[in-house]
Amino acid sequence: MPSETTPTTALNCLSQPMTCGSLPRRQTKQVKLQWGDTKVFVGGGAPVVVQSMTNTDTADAIATAIQVRDLAFAGSEVVRITVNTLEAAREVPAIREQLDKMGCAVPLVGDFHFNGHKLLAEVPECATALSKYRINPGNVGRGAKRDSQFGAMIEAALRFDRPIRIGVNWGSLDQELLARLMDENACRAEPWDAQAVMREALVSSALQSAEQAVAWGMPENQIVLSAKVSAVQDLIAVYRELSRRCDYPLHLGLTEAGMGSKGIVSSTAAMAVLLQEGIGDTIRVSLTPEPGGDRRKEVVVAQEMLQVLGLRAFTPLVIACPGCGRTTSTFFQELADKVQTYLRDQMPVWRKHYPGVESMNVAVMGCVVNGPGESKHANIGISLPGTGEQPVAPVYIDGERGPTLKGDRIAEEFQAMVADYVVTRYGTADKANKGSAA
Repeated sequence: MPSETTPTTALNCLSQPMTCGSLPRRQTKQVKLQWGDTKVFVGGGAPVVVQSMTNTDTADAIATAIQVRDLAFAGSEVVRITVNTLEAAREVPAIREQLDKMGCAVPLVGDFHFNGHKLLAEVPECATALSKYRINPGNVGRGAKRDSQFGAMIEAALRFDRPIRIGVNWGSLDQELLARLMDENACRAEPWDAQAVMREALVSSALQSAEQAVAWGMPENQIVLSAKVSAVQDLIAVYRELSRRCDYPLHLGLTEAGMGSKGIVSSTAAMAVLLQEGIGDTIRVSLTPEPGGDRRKEVVVAQEMLQVLGLRAFTPLVIACPGCGRTTSTFFQELADKVQTYLRDQMPVWRKHYPGVESMNVAVMGCVVNGPGESKHANIGISLPGTGEQPVAPVYIDGERGPTLKGDRIAEEFQAMVADYVVTRYGTADKANKGSAA
C-alpha cells in the first residue's frame, strides 16, 4: 500500500528543527516530590525525570544510603527503596539521615507491597522520611480487606502530605478484576483475545484505583500512574490507552527487562516509541545487573535515551565511528572510551560552573573517510589516522581546523584540549550569567 505522505509533507517534516525538548508532550497534571529545598516536578510540562531503585537490603541503612548516593550522583533524580519489613521501615529514617549528612537531598520513594498499610501506621518516622509512596493495587489486599488496606495507605499519604504512585504490574495483577473482565468479555458478541483483556485489566486497575483514591480525598495532583509489563508491544499499547483515558503523569518502565544488551534494547525500543509520542513523564530502565555489576548503569542508559531523543541533555556525548577495515588499530576506540568516561566524571563539577556544557558534542573518529566531516559538525573533534594513513590527527574546533596532533601523547593532549574548550566556551556563559545576576 503506498504511503499517504506526500513529498511536500515529508519535506515539511524534515524542515522542522529538532532541539532539546522540542517533541510534543502530553498535557498532564503536575506532581511535586520534595525533600528539604530539593523539588522534583513530574508531569505538567516538566522535563522527563530519571528514576532508579536500590537493590540493597533496606534494613542495612549504611549500604542502602551509599547506593542511593551513588545513584543520585550518577544522575538519578528520584530513588526508590524497598520497604518490605518492619526492620526495613525502621531504618528508612536512618537512611535519610545518612543521605542528608552526605549532602544528598534526592527524594526517596518507598516501594510497598502486601503490608504497606501496617508499616506506614507502625513506623510514622518512615512515612515522614519518604517523599512518595508506591502502592501496587494488585497486592494491597484481597477481598474485603483490599479497600480498607488501600484506604489506610491513602490515609497515610494524606496525613503526611505525600504523593503516591499507583503502580500496576502484570506479574501481580488484581485477579478479581481480571476475572470480572474475563466474564464480561465472554458475554461480548465479538470477544477480545486474552491479550487484549489483560491489557484492559492493567489500565482499568490503575484508573479505578486512582478514582478510589480521589474519592477518599487524595488530590489529583498528587497521583502518578504506571502499568508495567515485560513485553515491548504490550507496554506501548497499555500506555497509549492510559494516556488516552487520563491526564495523570505516567511513570514508564519495562519491568523485568533483562540483562545486558537485551534489557537495554527492550527498554529503549518500548520507551522511545512512547516518548516520541509525548507519553511519559518519568522513566526507569529496569536492568538486571551482572553479578557484582554497577547499579548506576540503568541511570546512564535512561539519561542517554532521553538525550539522543532530544528531550534532555545530561552530559557531553562522544560521537565515534564503529570501526572497519580502515581502522585496524584500537587506538580510536580506547580514546573514545577515555574521553566519554572523562566527560561523565567531570560533569558534577562542570554542571555547576559551565552551564550548557551538557549539550556539547565531541567527535573521536578513526579515519579520513568521515573523520574530518564529523569532527567539523561537533563542538570539538579529532580525526585519527586510519590504517596506512599519515600518522597525524587534525583537531577541529567549532567547525574550523585547529592544531594537528602527533606522537605518543595524542590522547592526553586531546583530552587537555577538550578541558580547555569547556572553560573557554562555557566559562564565558558562566561569567555572563553572573554578570547579569549582579
